Amino acid sequence: MTLPASACEIRADVAARRISAVDVCRATLDSIGKRDGSLHAFLHVDAEGALARAAELDRHPPPDAPLLGVPVALKDNICTAGVRTTAGSRVLENYVPPYSAAVVERLTAAGAVIVGKTNCDEFAMGSSTEHSAFGPTRNPWDETRIPGGSSGGSAVAVAGGMVPLSLGSETGGSIRQPSALCGVLGLKPTYGRVSRFGLIAFGSSLDQIGPFARSARDMAVLMRVLAGRDARDSTSAGAEVPDYGRRLDGDLAGLRVGIPRALIGDGVEAPVREAFERGIGELQEAGAVTREIELPHAALAIPVYYLVANAEASSNLARFDGVRYGTRAEAPSVIEMYYRTRARFGAEVKRRIMTGTYVLSAGYYDAYYLKAQKVRSLINEDFKRAFARVDVLMGPTAPTPAFAIGAKTDDPILMYLNDIYTIGANLAGLPAVSVPCGLSGGLPVGLQVIGPHFAEARLLAVAHAWQRATDWHRRMPGAYA
Repeated sequence: MTLPASACEIRADVAARRISAVDVCRATLDSIGKRDGSLHAFLHVDAEGALARAAELDRHPPPDAPLLGVPVALKDNICTAGVRTTAGSRVLENYVPPYSAAVVERLTAAGAVIVGKTNCDEFAMGSSTEHSAFGPTRNPWDETRIPGGSSGGSAVAVAGGMVPLSLGSETGGSIRQPSALCGVLGLKPTYGRVSRFGLIAFGSSLDQIGPFARSARDMAVLMRVLAGRDARDSTSAGAEVPDYGRRLDGDLAGLRVGIPRALIGDGVEAPVREAFERGIGELQEAGAVTREIELPHAALAIPVYYLVANAEASSNLARFDGVRYGTRAEAPSVIEMYYRTRARFGAEVKRRIMTGTYVLSAGYYDAYYLKAQKVRSLINEDFKRAFARVDVLMGPTAPTPAFAIGAKTDDPILMYLNDIYTIGANLAGLPAVSVPCGLSGGLPVGLQVIGPHFAEARLLAVAHAWQRATDWHRRMPGAYA
């Protein structure tokens, strides 16, 4: 069967009993079976559990469930009770959580059907989904190219038309960058807007769960479900959760848009710059007012991020030792067991653990980690000053379109530079969304919109108005059908 084009339409049809949740689930599983063989977006498809859940929803639909019968895929670092959750690592290849993440509980209460877990860079450390222990995910626009990372599987699940909604996680751009490279919307909420309970940690002061979708309206409905205080996450915020869907309508007239021109330097490929400039022109035609904004410390974001994030990763991943967590390696002694167990980490994870351990060590803490945190505060202050003058900031999401698989795996620094435009929002805990804004050589390019803390409603309204003004979401192939 051909499914409706959006999550909102699926929900409306299931609620009106024009189609059943089971029919939607079967069609989704069929789509995954047909399309995922070469793309490798999914690590695990829970067909039996999804069909049982859909049948239960048909028998006893929750009243006013905003995602009734809607299929959703989850990045494989989000714990799901009874379903294998690996974080893309051999260290957790047999781990089955006894509990579900807060976002999984909220999705279930909203009537969603979780169909499977998506591929990701190991422990979310990467920008290409090539660092998964279970093989790379491929971009549906060109299967010789990467989909971005670390949430590449979740981006491809939506871009490839397998599910209408998915969840990923971000530490330095891992939702926005793959959404840009795959031609879908990706939102990183304000730090603390969505509970991290049940998310396998990478960098605890940076991590945030967020959605992928094909339209701002679908994303608004999903965000209303996900957002809110959770007592189990001490960093989750108690700020009121607005009805994001009700705030979508409006236009771009009078919107004050800040453009950090100095940051958009020589590293941006010419076709990406051209697509971005066309996008800015379309915004101006729709009534937005643009002005140049200075972010003096933005150029330091990458070194600051890779000191702070790797230090936190070193601490967080210490628990995977074969005693507390992780698949224990057989060995004749305890020391050898630790060594063999942790040797199962991939090269990128080992690199980050070693870097993080070094900057936290005696004699280097003040010189590296403490200094990085001070510069992080300066970056945050730069954003505060910018938002005193403008409503949102805009720029390219990534400096290049999707590159070939294997092109940058031997040069970690070159790989890290893919996050140059996304990392600042993570360091400052700001919300940001990537919206498709054109094509470069037949590959998608993303426009990034950053807002002040807890301004998700504003960002979604801008994304919605942008989509209506430019119609890019209808020009992108691979519709969910």
